[in-house]
Amino acid sequence: MNEFSLLTLFGFLLLLLIFSGFFSGSETSMMAINRHRLNHLVRKGNKSARRTSELLGKVDKLLGSILLGNTLLNVAAATLTEIIILRLFGHNELAMLIGTLAIAFVILVFSEIMPKVIAASHPERIALSSSYVLSPLIKLFYPVVSVATAIVRGLLWLLRINVQTDQSKQKMTLEELRGLVLDAEHFMPRKHQKMLLNLVDLERITVNDVMVPRNQIEALDINADASELRQQIITCHHTLLPVCDGAPSNIIGIMHVKRVLVLLQEATLDLAQLREILHEPYFIPSDTPLLKQLQQFQERHTRMGLVVDEYGELLGLVTLENILEEIVGEFTTQSPSQTGKFLPQEDGSVLLEGSSSLRELNRKLGWHLPLNGAKTLNGLILDHLEDMPEAGVSLKIAGYPIEIIQTQDRIVKVARIFPLQTKKQ
Repeated sequence: MNEFSLLTLFGFLLLLLIFSGFFSGSETSMMAINRHRLNHLVRKGNKSARRTSELLGKVDKLLGSILLGNTLLNVAAATLTEIIILRLFGHNELAMLIGTLAIAFVILVFSEIMPKVIAASHPERIALSSSYVLSPLIKLFYPVVSVATAIVRGLLWLLRINVQTDQSKQKMTLEELRGLVLDAEHFMPRKHQKMLLNLVDLERITVNDVMVPRNQIEALDINADASELRQQIITCHHTLLPVCDGAPSNIIGIMHVKRVLVLLQEATLDLAQLREILHEPYFIPSDTPLLKQLQQFQERHTRMGLVVDEYGELLGLVTLENILEEIVGEFTTQSPSQTGKFLPQEDGSVLLEGSSSLRELNRKLGWHLPLNGAKTLNGLILDHLEDMPEAGVSLKIAGYPIEIIQTQDRIVKVARIFPLQTKKQ
């Protein structure tokens, strides 16, 4: 009878350790499960995921129930161990000490460390499975856990500590989204990954970063001679052309080249009819995010807008192609006036026009020139020098050695940049 009783006690002790390990593993898996993956499973209709999401929606009660169950089981295991020692050795202090240390070690290894390691390695599988057991336990422990959580909330309020009790849905930041895309390099081609990263960055980039500067806009002057206008229309590189009245900044409309082809068949270009076919210009604030502007183009069914500053002064123009190229890379043919020249030299340096876009340089040459201020190479050099540029001056910006080769009208026309030198192993 005594042997049977001891075997029964050992069996109960084993069950207590197993259930204690279950609570420890459940706690770790619930906290370690990927929330975005869980929400995806919920949207697919997975019942286990929905139940797990509901549990994480009241994380204070979830943790309270898990800790309550785990604590009760560990205390019961320690008490049962004491009973077994008393049965075997009587009131032996040394045996009690060894038994206490032994059960503490067993609980630590088999009910805490090992279940937590397993749960951290397979959080989704364990969390979804354990949700079936945890749901009724939360209801069973509700009275005790409610009192305990109320006390905890009161103490946290006194300490002015804000906590988030709903862990079922977590907002992802742009940096976290970028990290997820970067981590997916083994699941998608590099080109597709780069397109997704560019799409994420659209919210940070404004039209001012990608616009065609005012001095590079190809526009028609309505006051020019009719023969000159005809020749300019025939030789233009675009389907949409801004039309100005005198000053280049005084844009009166946008001309669609296809619509003016009928007028070109006449011997003399009729300027009155030319004015009638002009579309009303669409103006865009310079700080408009690219993603928002892409939506505006879609809603307005237009492909080009004129960028203005806070005073209404014309800064440049932006097209639908400019935005799409930020996502997929270059795919359109630019006019010669808008194409910066890249002339590689034998010494590894590159000769560049001062009007070259910094974003274009970084994208085409794989450089990392700063983009938080100036938009062109000339502007970057002027911001760094804080003085009028002179030919022959050398400087270093973001680690890139730059030499000014030619200046004209207080701007840098040509500069030489030496790429960053990689350290040899």
